[in-house]
Amino acid sequence: MSTDYAAEKDKIKKFLGEHYVQGAGVKLFKYGDQLMNIAHREQIVLSVDVEDIEEADPELAEAIINNTVRYSDIFSDAIYEMLPNYKEREVENKDVLDVFIEHRLSMERQLHPQQPGEVAPDVEKMFPPELLRRFELQFKQSHLQKAESIRNVKARAIGKLTVVRGIVTRATEVKPMMTVATYTCDRCGAEAYQLINSPSFMPLSNCESSDCRTKNSGGQLYLQTRGSKFTKYQEVRIQEHSDQVPVGNIPRAMTVMIRGENARMVVPGDHVQVTGVLLPLLREAGFRAMVQGLATETFLQVHRIIKMNKSEDLDSAAAELSEQEVLSLSEQADFYEKLSSSIAPEIYGHDDIKKALLLLLVGGVDKNPSGMKIRGSINILLMGDPGVAKSQLLGYIDRLAPRSQYTTGRGSSGVGLTASVTKDPLTGELTLEGGALVLADLGVCCIDEFDKMDDQDRTSIHEVMEQQTISIAKAGIMTTLNARVSILAAANPAYGRYNPKKSAEENIQLPAALLSRFDLLWLIQDKPDRDNDLRLAEHITYVHKNSVHPPLAHDPLDMGLMRRYIAACKEVQPTIPVELTDYLVNAYVEMRKEARTNKDMTFTSARTLLGILRLSTALARLRLATVVEKEDVDEAIRLTEMSKASLLDEYQIIRKPEVPDQLYSIIRDGAKGKREIKIDDAKQRCMAKGFTLEQFNECISEYEDLNIWHQNRSKTKLIFVNVEK
Repeated sequence: MSTDYAAEKDKIKKFLGEHYVQGAGVKLFKYGDQLMNIAHREQIVLSVDVEDIEEADPELAEAIINNTVRYSDIFSDAIYEMLPNYKEREVENKDVLDVFIEHRLSMERQLHPQQPGEVAPDVEKMFPPELLRRFELQFKQSHLQKAESIRNVKARAIGKLTVVRGIVTRATEVKPMMTVATYTCDRCGAEAYQLINSPSFMPLSNCESSDCRTKNSGGQLYLQTRGSKFTKYQEVRIQEHSDQVPVGNIPRAMTVMIRGENARMVVPGDHVQVTGVLLPLLREAGFRAMVQGLATETFLQVHRIIKMNKSEDLDSAAAELSEQEVLSLSEQADFYEKLSSSIAPEIYGHDDIKKALLLLLVGGVDKNPSGMKIRGSINILLMGDPGVAKSQLLGYIDRLAPRSQYTTGRGSSGVGLTASVTKDPLTGELTLEGGALVLADLGVCCIDEFDKMDDQDRTSIHEVMEQQTISIAKAGIMTTLNARVSILAAANPAYGRYNPKKSAEENIQLPAALLSRFDLLWLIQDKPDRDNDLRLAEHITYVHKNSVHPPLAHDPLDMGLMRRYIAACKEVQPTIPVELTDYLVNAYVEMRKEARTNKDMTFTSARTLLGILRLSTALARLRLATVVEKEDVDEAIRLTEMSKASLLDEYQIIRKPEVPDQLYSIIRDGAKGKREIKIDDAKQRCMAKGFTLEQFNECISEYEDLNIWHQNRSKTKLIFVNVEK
């Protein structure tokens, strides 16, 4: 059955003119007021809610969703025809096109003076409607239309109103795109107009006016940029969220074409929900059309674009906690322990580490004294033996944080973390495409296997961790990108397992410049302890059997509720009172003194004091308090001391350098970084230093038990398990 589009236009006019919302005893005409603003150039975008149309005419709403492009044109025609009825006064601020049209009308009156009884020249007949329209039309989807993953948007969605969610990975510069081209003839002065609906077009060259055709003068047309109409154009690339990608698959991406007022709304790293129409991208002619063949690329023509937090729907009222709910949650007894135990409840123990991770999610307060930037984001490094759930903690924080990126040391290069230079497919210009740290701006970047990264890649993180920026100087592009990100890193010790006979520096083998940038450095050791091992084994088997954590002292909070509470905490900007200044100063001086006398394993500097300040403000934020209290500072110092204590082993504190350790260093130096060394050569080096054969054999067997080296079958060579770099 064919559709009567003229009748549909009448329906649309009736809907736009008569739809109202009842408010305080007064009828508010939702679209009538917008039409009046558009007629007076006080508004550009007319947003039409499909839900309003569903209430008035469900069939029309369904037709709009299934045939969006056609109904966009019908709506635009209806609005254009209705605007003169809503115009009450002349427009004050005139643009270039207004001046151009008035000039052409005055010239028409001079060339063809109006005779008595003649009708004045009609503007609509002289100029195409697209040139005169100064408004944009947008459709807002109904709440029943759920957002799709990019993977599920297929050919059946072409031409329909579609809602897609994803993360912006690339955004081009905003360029002017021509929508109506205006030409002038060099012989007769006549004008010609060309509507442009595709990415490319063939300019007109020959004049088709009646004067040129009768005189056969063959006038040439020249493009007039002042009389042409341009609109803002931007191309954006969105990629599906990591939690939507099936295991073993590559994340899908989609090109989004933005026109008009929606441009410049998003930057790389934003989580967005896009409402638009899926259309095929057709190449007009030439080599690209020939190469394209039968397969066509698709793109999403944007109607509406909104920023959002990951896994949260901004349109739903439940996304925000009321003030009463926030206060009731913060005033609960032991709410600090309750919140921290709600982080990864399936993982046994690690109470202090979970508290530190909670503070990392909340973050401290940024400071900008006299142009200098002091970061508020908290960085944490988790070191430890294999199998202590470091990666599981990182994965949980990645899912919990509203904005996050997860990567691994070996799977990331310096360019992949910071930014890469790519060619803009539209203009061919060089553009920057943000890496993991840029995409995680104002969020958390989780880096697993931190120790496996190459040194040159690891140095790219130094500036991010302290200055919160990324400076780029590549291919003639010199710029600074924002990377206001908290870094949560996990690393294994240098020897695979933590060797208590070596110092912390030898076990960690990360530069002091990098370690000092971490506010907290936790070492998780897997020490044999019968009672602890028994509780851990019972916990793991319970989770494995029931797929849920055992009963806890506190019922863990829902992940969505935690995410919303953390968002409420971030709105608070606590300050440190003057009374606490002396207390903080004395505490820092004592820490420096202890570090000097006990030969602290970590690098204690002014960054340690800043770390305590950040943790204190984060604890005040958790309480939704505007002033930091002494208890917050005490808890921040306690967490710092606990992280330092985790690096100190009882054996390290009392022990003196022993003979096997000295022999190990001699043998290691003799290997000169190679994988193996002859036992005779090693024995000769040790004997030359005054050690006995018995001591040498004891060293060989002791380090063989630690799985640091092993002997070949003929007992002639020592082969190292892990070669130091």
